[in-house]
Amino acid sequence: MSIVLITGCSSGIGRAMADAFKEAGHEVWATARKPESVAQLAAAGFVAHQLDVNDAQALAQLAETLEQQGGRLDILINNAGYGAMGPLLDGGVAALQRQFETNVFAVVGVTRALFEPLRRSRGVVVNIGSVSGVLVTPFAGAYCASKAAVQALSDALRMELAPFGVRVLEVQPGAIDSCFADNASGEAEALIAEQSPWWPLRDGIRARARASQDKPTPASEVASQVLKCVQMQPVPRLLRVGHGCVALPLMARWLPKGLLEAVLRRRFGLARRL
Repeated sequence: MSIVLITGCSSGIGRAMADAFKEAGHEVWATARKPESVAQLAAAGFVAHQLDVNDAQALAQLAETLEQQGGRLDILINNAGYGAMGPLLDGGVAALQRQFETNVFAVVGVTRALFEPLRRSRGVVVNIGSVSGVLVTPFAGAYCASKAAVQALSDALRMELAPFGVRVLEVQPGAIDSCFADNASGEAEALIAEQSPWWPLRDGIRARARASQDKPTPASEVASQVLKCVQMQPVPRLLRVGHGCVALPLMARWLPKGLLEAVLRRRFGLARRL
């Protein structure tokens, strides 16, 4: 039985992975930010802990608790994150900083805090990225940039952790059936305002926020594929799963940049002059 710690387990991919690993017989430490989510996880039989991945003190306390419980961690899944939607210049630096704090900085912060038990177990780090880090779309620039950064960090960590026997798997989901689109839509609506130069293009912003629900793949499929990959020898470098996970990276690689941008501008209402 492995000890598995997963961040962002309140719903979606995080909860699906927690369920899959628990059903496979592993001890799952499931974390969430909101107390009500933690209570639900505890009631479901997980080792539930409240955790804001941006809170250094909370991370230190979690690491101490893990040490007291045996000091072992076989699999760490950095899943917590969200999608900031809207024009980059409307959100500005503040929105970009918030996006990177949760989606990027926390990957390093959580992994650093739990490095010793991972090192002891020669464990596996799983970072949940996105195909949006490969194919950049308008009105999701902060989110796409954060997931591109996750890809770079995963590659660096894979090399740097290799001497300690710790493996790194990056997961790049496509369209997944989860609460992501609802949350992304909330982010977009909080930013959309009549005084914005992009106000006439608000339908395109809303369309991008909901794009992850275009023929979505069940979150359980992501969970089962991650479970399979971490048991492989060797652990693969990359897992792509979900609708669009193959086609979108191929478009990013092979379509001429100008053509790809023209297609995306038309898709999200940016083809006309304002």
